[in-house]
Amino acid sequence: MNYRTPPITKDVSKGVNNTISIFPRLIFRFFRYFVSIMQVRLFLVMLFISSFITTIGQQIKPLRIGIAGLTHDHVHGVLSRAHDGDIEIVGIAETNRELAKRYLKQYNLTATLLYSSLDEMLDKCKPEAVCAFNSIYDHLEVVKACAPRKIHVMVEKPLAVSLDHAKQMQALVTKYGIHLLTNYETTWYGSNRKAFEMLDSVGDIRKLVVHDGHQGPKEIGVSKEFLDWLTDPVKNGGGAIIDFGCYGANLITWLMMGQKPLSVFAVTQQIKPDIYPKVDDEATIVVRYPKAQGIIQASWNWPFGRKDIEVYGQHGYMIADRNGLRTKFSEEAKEEYQSVPFPASPFNDPFAYLAAVVHGEITVKPTDLSSLENNMIVIEILDAAKRSAKEGKIVYLKK
Repeated sequence: MNYRTPPITKDVSKGVNNTISIFPRLIFRFFRYFVSIMQVRLFLVMLFISSFITTIGQQIKPLRIGIAGLTHDHVHGVLSRAHDGDIEIVGIAETNRELAKRYLKQYNLTATLLYSSLDEMLDKCKPEAVCAFNSIYDHLEVVKACAPRKIHVMVEKPLAVSLDHAKQMQALVTKYGIHLLTNYETTWYGSNRKAFEMLDSVGDIRKLVVHDGHQGPKEIGVSKEFLDWLTDPVKNGGGAIIDFGCYGANLITWLMMGQKPLSVFAVTQQIKPDIYPKVDDEATIVVRYPKAQGIIQASWNWPFGRKDIEVYGQHGYMIADRNGLRTKFSEEAKEEYQSVPFPASPFNDPFAYLAAVVHGEITVKPTDLSSLENNMIVIEILDAAKRSAKEGKIVYLKK
């Protein structure tokens, strides 16, 4: 008998079914492994971010600011920043209790911040810096109080009411080694900075024209407390010639790289003596350099507020206002306009800038708009302009 071994048969369909049933399990295991890896990575990233934020938070503390006076309407700038986190208002010195309470309520600030004297506020609150929002005449007293305590100071423009006051302030800064900055609204205009960066495009400067002012402080509705000293020849040092002449002197000194002019000539008027009987409301100042002229037109009689500069060089011109820059760099070229945003922090805000200076994050150069060196020249120009207007003659500055 022939015995044959029966052929071995394979259940192919069963093998395929087994393979198919294993595949989803492999996919699931891989997915679960992938998810677990990603979770670990996400945890490590979040841990790093948390640690980084904590470290930064520990390193960067808000600048402790004291406020000297509330009668300057520009004080709203710092009060409106009280809850932003990068500055901390630790004390306010103001003798006008009614005014102080009104502002504290308006900006949701505690009454415990208020002190009747600057000395008391400085000793109890120990600010790193003080911002002066009182009359220009009182700037010297603020520096006298702060400098020996090694407390830095930023004043609203201009630096001082007179050249004598400015020199006393400069001596205190030198003796005690503090920063003394002057704040102008136009310092933070991106258009002005852009024009400065493009000075080479116009060639050597030949003429600078600066227009600053508005319809008049009373006409635009400044507070009574501000108007009282702004129109006082002692507390403010003059009218429009000081209030808005300082802007032009500051910008021209900056654009001329810190040069002092050779001479100053000025004319002032009282166009509205019934409103401003004690001070001028119209001023034109001409500053002369070896190869250039600057014309400062400061007024409480403009049809509307303006702060703009015109720069004329050998090859072209630039005209900058708050919002942008007009340029023409040759006779054949068309005039172009570009909108210019405000600079990045801290160069867009006086209090961020003050914090960066005090914390050593930036260095103030002698030619900078806020520097003491620039603003000493500003006061020398204004002092000469007042003498020129009074005497009707050119005043030559000492080298």
